[in-house]
Amino acid sequence: MAKCSFCGKDIPKGTGKMFVRKDGSYENFCSNKCDKNMVKLNRNPQKTKWTEAHYRAKEARKGK
Repeated sequence: MAKCSFCGKDIPKGTGKMFVRKDGSYENFCSNKCDKNMVKLNRNPQKTKWTEAHYRAKEARKGK
């Protein structure tokens, strides 16, 4: 299983979307919502409240 590059969810095999950049790096997305937020809108996962990265960053700030 792969993880979504934006929200961090597990992506079941045979589903999702892969985006390949010009430099050869790639990102996996579980849905169009994640794809558009990262590629088209250039949003930071840590600032988007419904992502796992946001919850991890929030806990890190709380632990200081």
